[in-house]
Amino acid sequence: MNRRTGVVGYVLAGVAVAAFAALAWVISPDAVLGPLTWLADDPVRFGAALVALTAIRPLLAWPTTLLAVVAGFGYGWAGLPLGVVAMVVTALPPYWLARAGRVRAREGSRVADRLCGAGERLTEATGGVRAVTATRLLPVPSDAVSVAAGGSGIRLRSLLLGTALGELPWAVIGVAVGVSVTRLADGGAATIDPTTLVAMAGFGALLLAGPLYRTFIRDRASSTA
Repeated sequence: MNRRTGVVGYVLAGVAVAAFAALAWVISPDAVLGPLTWLADDPVRFGAALVALTAIRPLLAWPTTLLAVVAGFGYGWAGLPLGVVAMVVTALPPYWLARAGRVRAREGSRVADRLCGAGERLTEATGGVRAVTATRLLPVPSDAVSVAAGGSGIRLRSLLLGTALGELPWAVIGVAVGVSVTRLADGGAATIDPTTLVAMAGFGALLLAGPLYRTFIRDRASSTA
């Protein structure tokens, strides 16, 4: 009974960490930094809360970058590797769910069949790692990328490596936000240069531009000529 209570407590702590971090960044830092600081005072306790948050995040459909924000608040820049690992791990449930239901979805829906087929052709032209990396750099929901990877039949190793590479810039941004939360409470400011986000999205688009052209535009033009 005590063990079950402890697990529930860690799960609730994970939810609390995310909620308090979001409130501290968006609304009133002074009002919520106390509970966050209490959790961060014990690295083991804070780590358990981060693990719980990583596990439940797909169910709540929260942005994966929030995991890096939490890691940055609790561990500073030393939490960057933890943030990346958490962002990779939390991508697995939607990926596995899509991969497990891929065959049934294709058999039951023409739209799903066409989407999965398009994803498979793009993956074949691009390579699994490059495809996942590029799409992770784009400002699109992370879970949608994970589902698309599972539906396209991308291998697990490619998903893991591509997610780590593509989420790394987002993790850096998230950790920077987490590190800056206490600075906000002291009246300071923390800003993210919008050009960074544009550059990330542009690089991701460039990685996909060639394969997209060869797979869906050039080949279609050749077939209709």
